[in-house]
Amino acid sequence: MIKPLLEVEDLSVTFRTPHRMVRAVREISFTVGKEKVGIVGESGSGKSATGRAILKLTPGNGIVTAKRMQFEELDLANATEQDMLKVRGSRIGMILQDPKFSLDPVMRVGDQIAEALPPGLDRKEARERVLEVLEAVQIRNPQRVYDLYPHECSGGMGQRVMIAMMLVPEPKLLIADEPTSALDVTVRMQVLAILDDLVSRRGLGLMFISHDLNLVATFCDRVLIMYAGRIVEECKATELRNATHPYTQGLLASLPRIGERRKKLATLVRDPAWAM
Repeated sequence: MIKPLLEVEDLSVTFRTPHRMVRAVREISFTVGKEKVGIVGESGSGKSATGRAILKLTPGNGIVTAKRMQFEELDLANATEQDMLKVRGSRIGMILQDPKFSLDPVMRVGDQIAEALPPGLDRKEARERVLEVLEAVQIRNPQRVYDLYPHECSGGMGQRVMIAMMLVPEPKLLIADEPTSALDVTVRMQVLAILDDLVSRRGLGLMFISHDLNLVATFCDRVLIMYAGRIVEECKATELRNATHPYTQGLLASLPRIGERRKKLATLVRDPAWAM
């Protein structure tokens, strides 16, 4: 059996607030290999908190604990900040939801991507490498885009720039947090095609965080369904329509479908026992 890239066991994330402790993630366990693993659930279910905890990017008021959090040979659960500086970007990349808030507004796109390159390259080599990766994410005129500022890029172009920045160091694992939510349907499919090609061609592992059940069902290999900080169900993406947990069934029933006439969409009924 092939060993997974990432193994997580009993991961919990708790936030201190002025009034109480909030448990965002509750003792979840999962693995990610050289595959596309979708994580779905409502807002507040703990999806993004899980992705950030893996890279130790949890805000200062957060407490992260795990029985085991292993990435290849590295013990992430006990890794120091110095260890994580060698992992973030170079071995584990993260694509955030809105590129306009993730890119530096006063730096040109090409210079920002070049910052992620390994040291030792001269300016000409760095520029050539950046232009190559911009072309790899299907940007039509890399020379022009290299010199743009983020505000001059469209939403789709900005997201491709973010993907390019994450790919420059050639990471083994990519965490994509709602990478297509701000894009129109056509651009979304183009970005997904890029990610799919990278997983299959480069052998990346991909954690794909999303609200869109239809999207993960067609794009991912496996799906983890989260509710109130817990993974309530795991299944193959192709079998998502046959999920058995009441929460997953409720999410699926609440989706509108073209060609299906219903008087009223189903309302999700939550059971407190699901969070226990």
